[in-house]
Amino acid sequence: MKVIKNRKLLLLVFGIFIPWTLISSEVKAGSFGAEIFCTMRDGGNDHESSWEAAYSYIKKQKGGIFKVSPKQAAAQIIETVVREREEFSFCIEYLDNLYPNRKLKRELEKEEKRKKLDNDMNSSNQDLSEDSFDRYSY
Repeated sequence: MKVIKNRKLLLLVFGIFIPWTLISSEVKAGSFGAEIFCTMRDGGNDHESSWEAAYSYIKKQKGGIFKVSPKQAAAQIIETVVREREEFSFCIEYLDNLYPNRKLKRELEKEEKRKKLDNDMNSSNQDLSEDSFDRYSY
């Protein structure tokens, strides 16, 4: 009976402290990821190289079973910059590049699909026009 109570107590302690350590490491990774991104952008690097460096650092520091998505990493960087506004005041102008204009992106994808569909339709129409057939000839 005493062993069961000790196990329950041990599980309770692990249940409280393990998630806290995972969250604190994620916060530190996001904070330093923001520092990497902002420092590189301020140094004159382009968005892609700065983003790749910060994102790969955040992924590496996160560890664990689940991976960090690009959206989560971007959100961590933005949260850090907003939370520590005085320290990262030079970086605010670069945050819009972390979330591209989704409306424009959707419109470009629709236009691409429309062009592909038109090309497919034109090619199938050409195939039909080359073949002459009489629907009444049996």
